[in-house]
Amino acid sequence: MVSEATIEDGVPRGFEGDDARFAELGINLNVLPPGKPMAMYHEEEAEEAFLVLRGECLLIVEGQERPLRQWDFVFCPPWTKHVIVGAGSGPSLVLAVGARGKRGLNYPVDDAAIRHGAGVGEETTEPAKAYAGLSRLQPGPPPEL
Repeated sequence: MVSEATIEDGVPRGFEGDDARFAELGINLNVLPPGKPMAMYHEEEAEEAFLVLRGECLLIVEGQERPLRQWDFVFCPPWTKHVIVGAGSGPSLVLAVGARGKRGLNYPVDDAAIRHGAGVGEETTEPAKAYAGLSRLQPGPPPEL
């Protein structure tokens, strides 16, 4: 179980250690306080899947908002525009799994994502521009289990 202190800090956590990266598969645990995005609204050449392990979230997919709760599963085929934002009265925990090695990535403008602090004001393919000023979305050490 993840400790409350770890969940409250709201930092995405790498599931893999620095010495154990998988070449074709990325796995992350994401702790999301209410209102905090997992990433910036994006689409990419790789597929991704998400499982809500705890709490409630808001999925913004192709410009539409969809509530998520514990045990909800989301699959995003390549080039699906999406982001997950923490929701509810407490932190959520989301397992994210995605393919690696693909190059295409885009951060499109989306009104729903912008309303929830997870969108860009100008479309870009550069992560540094999309995440400018959002230090909270930087990786940290894995949570205590």
